[in-house]
Amino acid sequence: MDAAKRITRLRSKSGLILVFSALLLCVFGCGGTALVSPSPPPAELESDLASTGYSIQLGAFSILDNAVRLTQSLESQGVHAYYFVHPTGLYKVRFGDFPSREIAQRKAETLRAAGIIEEYYIIRPEDYAAQKGRKYGSTYLRKEIVKTARSFIGVPYRWGGSAANAGFDCSGLTMAVYQLNGLNLPRSSREQFSTGTPVNKSQLLRGDLVFFATSGPGRVSHVGVYAGRNRFVHAPGRGKRIRTDSLSNRYFSTRYVGARTYLR
Repeated sequence: MDAAKRITRLRSKSGLILVFSALLLCVFGCGGTALVSPSPPPAELESDLASTGYSIQLGAFSILDNAVRLTQSLESQGVHAYYFVHPTGLYKVRFGDFPSREIAQRKAETLRAAGIIEEYYIIRPEDYAAQKGRKYGSTYLRKEIVKTARSFIGVPYRWGGSAANAGFDCSGLTMAVYQLNGLNLPRSSREQFSTGTPVNKSQLLRGDLVFFATSGPGRVSHVGVYAGRNRFVHAPGRGKRIRTDSLSNRYFSTRYVGARTYLR
């Protein structure tokens, strides 16, 4: 075979080797392991609770008592309201579940004309974590629920509603936490217990609610937000501040009656 033919055959073999090598890289990648297929999109969020519509946000208080008084004023008008700690560190008040922005604005203007409120801001349904969770999945929403619950830690146990003398009771805390994320949780701990889907203690996920019988055997009377790692956020009692505790704590472990999840 002459030199020209040998060169042509070598070039052909080299081309085949290069093509084969490129195919191997596509299949196995540079590290010699198979490429991981793209992660599937998060599962669509489903909830046992109705989503919150338009709501009205008020105030920017550095003193908690001012937020409590505003909440009490709204409650005296038959408006169910709750206060919370804004990311700025200020206390704000929120109320309402209106089907449209126009209806929310009319209600706010009526209260302003009566001198009960001053400036206000309308929260849209798409502003809530629950709506964003439909895109990012329940893991995102669970994280936001726990983040909201933790923002209350250290807040004195008070509730500005119709039961003002009872403080910010445990179910008022969990209700506010869920509503701040766009889900309408019932008011009382017993209603919250009967609304969700039962979940085994060993299968708890962040954002689920844990329930206790602190006023007698078998009767649900206390609730907290499960925060992961066997801990939960709750309003422990009058004169105390909102805090975290362990499910392994003897007081709570002996009074534990179950857990409920609202997200799937």
